[in-house]
Amino acid sequence: MRIGIDGRKIPGSVGRGPVDNVRYAHELGMDGIFFRTVLDMTPTLDAGVLRDVRDCADELGLYLEAGLGKVNPYAMAEAPELRAAGDGDTLLGFTRMIAACARVGITELWAGTANYKPYGGRYAYDRFRTDVDWSDQLAATAKFLGRLAPIARDHGVHVNLETHEEITSFEVVRLVEAAGPDTFGIVFDTSNLLQRGEHPLRTAQRVAPYVRQTHIKDAALSLTPDGVLYQERTVGLGVVDLRAILPILHAANPDLTITIENAQPWDEVAVTYPTFTTEQIPLRGRTLVEVFDPAWQAGHPDMSVAELGAYLQLARRSDALIAAGTLPTFDECAPDTFGFDEAVQAARASADVLRTIIAEAGLAG
Repeated sequence: MRIGIDGRKIPGSVGRGPVDNVRYAHELGMDGIFFRTVLDMTPTLDAGVLRDVRDCADELGLYLEAGLGKVNPYAMAEAPELRAAGDGDTLLGFTRMIAACARVGITELWAGTANYKPYGGRYAYDRFRTDVDWSDQLAATAKFLGRLAPIARDHGVHVNLETHEEITSFEVVRLVEAAGPDTFGIVFDTSNLLQRGEHPLRTAQRVAPYVRQTHIKDAALSLTPDGVLYQERTVGLGVVDLRAILPILHAANPDLTITIENAQPWDEVAVTYPTFTTEQIPLRGRTLVEVFDPAWQAGHPDMSVAELGAYLQLARRSDALIAAGTLPTFDECAPDTFGFDEAVQAARASADVLRTIIAEAGLAG
């Protein structure tokens, strides 16, 4: 299981070109790089740029992965570059992106269903939009995947849906099974699921048969009267049990790559996510998961009492570890304390933890 890094969030990514980001991933000691979308490498799908990126990765012995974009038609207006890639024809834009990736041997392609918004509580997630029901968004997504399926098959690629903040793993699995696992798969993000009230180990067991890409990160939780406070963290500084999760993923897919989705330096976040302001971004550091709210519960019909209980127990464990000083506090991991040097250190520390787990579990090959 080779360890790489997210190409959009690699420290300093904003000021570098794609080839230089590949080289920097190698300098950090990574085994690969995962560009969130092919448009992050070249907004115009320039064949020469893509070939240069591929050649650089091959020369350095790195794996190279990429993605497409949002496949929820209700979210596509927030990513006008997808339609622009097809000169106004969204499906043609996806076709061109898929073809461009396939030409340089990138066949595992990330896709997402929505975007996190800089609002408090459940309105940060498109799942709780008041202009369109989540069920309608899922139905539209399934229909679009059906249109993508023959294009993906023709090019020999897999389109992989992320377990993103707004969608449950139950829903991702159903979308993949309906669209066809021969062409669709899952990008397993190991901490996003905590924002949906899911237990990481249970989620890993659900999604493992379909996982083809990963976003590896950790998180801490804290039980409050209003719900569970969630904070994304560097691997090893939270309660996501990767020692239990990685063997499950390896058993299902021994060639799976392990991509660290590291936290960005604070001054780069607003550049990468222009809809956020520096005043709003701290919400990302401390997100309230409103598990006690009846509206939240009604919006999660797949949630069982057993899983919610396991989730709340994990939150209590996180609180106990923080109180004992075993894990750092929420203030100590606040995103506005993260500069370039801290981001580099965190990425390397994450890789070290993962290598130790892989070696101790005998997953190194």
